[in-house]
Amino acid sequence: MISKNIFEVEQRIQQACQRSNRDRKEVTLIVVSKTKPVELIREAIAAHMTDFGENKVQELCAKMEQIQEPVRWHMIGHLQRNKVKSIVGQVACIHSVDSVPLAKQISQEAKKKQVQCDILVEINIAKEATKFGILPEETENFLRKIAIFPNIRVRGFMTVAPFTESAEENRIYFRQMKQLAVDISAKNIDNMTIDMLSMGMTGDYEVAIEEGATHIRVGTGIFGERNYH
Repeated sequence: MISKNIFEVEQRIQQACQRSNRDRKEVTLIVVSKTKPVELIREAIAAHMTDFGENKVQELCAKMEQIQEPVRWHMIGHLQRNKVKSIVGQVACIHSVDSVPLAKQISQEAKKKQVQCDILVEINIAKEATKFGILPEETENFLRKIAIFPNIRVRGFMTVAPFTESAEENRIYFRQMKQLAVDISAKNIDNMTIDMLSMGMTGDYEVAIEEGATHIRVGTGIFGERNYH
């Protein structure tokens, strides 16, 4: 079932790339494996998946220990400062940096471990009260504050768009994210290369690709509905 789902998602990614005149290589599919057992992750690896996203540090660390295959892990959930040291140097990218103290903590850990840590700044593009993230108008000021920290590389932005019945409703937010990336790139702030846009999930990743996403996060579309019990 999983390989069939991956095949279908892949077809839809390719079609979205064709519609927007993009190269398929520009889009990375991150398989969201939170709450999923290692056996299912291995099935996805067998179907040539290489990038996996987790929301909780504890679960991420447990899975990294069990899975020896060469995959790239992404921290996509809200990150607490006291959990930073467990994942710096272990993950390909932290997608959810949303405060100066958190960025500073990541920087300190990366310096200690003598590694460079790629991060994305989480943007609350729809300004939802229930969501984490920096407001779009505060982004430049925020970036200037964290650009001075050593051993972290700001690679771009992540957003969790509103939950909606129609993917089309989120097009405006994905477009705003792309515009924000273009505007910030033009400011040439030191220590950052804005080349990653992590946006779009199972319900709206095709629209996200059409509007410039470089990383999409798909869980339900690959593993089926999530069971939280």
